[in-house]
Amino acid sequence: MIRVVAFGGGHGLSASLRALRSMRGDLKLDITAVVTVADDGGSSGRLRAERGSLPPGDLRQALAALSGEERALTAELLQHRFAGEDPLAGHTVGNLMLVGLMELLGDPVAALDHAAGLLDACGRVLPMTRTALEIEAQVLLDGNVITVRGQHEVAVTAGDVREVRLRPASPPACAEVLEAVRAADWLVFGPGSWFTSVIPHLLVPELRRAIVASDARRIVALNLAAEKETAGLSHADHLAALMSYMPELRVDVVLADDRAVGDPGPVERAAVALGARLVLAPVAVDDDTPRHDPAALAAALQPILGSLGARSTRGGRHDGDDSRGQG
Repeated sequence: MIRVVAFGGGHGLSASLRALRSMRGDLKLDITAVVTVADDGGSSGRLRAERGSLPPGDLRQALAALSGEERALTAELLQHRFAGEDPLAGHTVGNLMLVGLMELLGDPVAALDHAAGLLDACGRVLPMTRTALEIEAQVLLDGNVITVRGQHEVAVTAGDVREVRLRPASPPACAEVLEAVRAADWLVFGPGSWFTSVIPHLLVPELRRAIVASDARRIVALNLAAEKETAGLSHADHLAALMSYMPELRVDVVLADDRAVGDPGPVERAAVALGARLVLAPVAVDDDTPRHDPAALAAALQPILGSLGARSTRGGRHDGDDSRGQG
């Protein structure tokens, strides 16, 4: 069994999870999704403000991505968004269901595990912390550095994001996440919104320490194009940003789309600075939109995960450890 822990949020994490789910027929994967909990926009933001719950949207998307094939209609229902202008408008069924389960069971992890059972999910979805967070950024805008608060506002800022931080600054990590990281064979970071979905995992002190201490190999999957929050950052800059928040981070593989990268030189040098090798593969959809194709992403990830295998015991490796970085 190969234990994979994927970090992120939103559509990027969903693409990774759909790719991992599709590989389970060829590889024996134990999948855990670790999701950011700072969303304050849309339905999630409304439920967070009105009910005091963890924002459910990214958690819902992760559950839907891991749903079993025979539960396709249930997954579609989970994603159904109410139209109109009444109080339900804009909410998704899954968001309402998760908030209801959290209130009923009194624990977000128990709620997510129950929802996963309803969907026959092929993995586990966990919040990185049981505490709803706020993302705050220092942004350079029109020559001035200003503070932008809230995940949504940071994600759509027109300025240059210089630094992000969490409020509260040191939230307790979810104990089940720490356990999953300790047992993992692979840790997968990205794709996803860099400052609001990927880097926040590195800002939770307990989780950061667990990632550093983990014996797992690490993959960073790069985005296809810059988003508003990363406007002006190259692919190499994305890797440099990871290092700036976690200088002790070491990575085994950086996966990037061959067409999106262009000249691979700068990205390869940035990967080497993290201790990684660069793997280029066509992982984008064919319609020229900057979206990952889960099937193509699976095709790129499968030989990486499969060739190196899983650890036989805690802290040890299977035969083939000398292929680290070669797969």
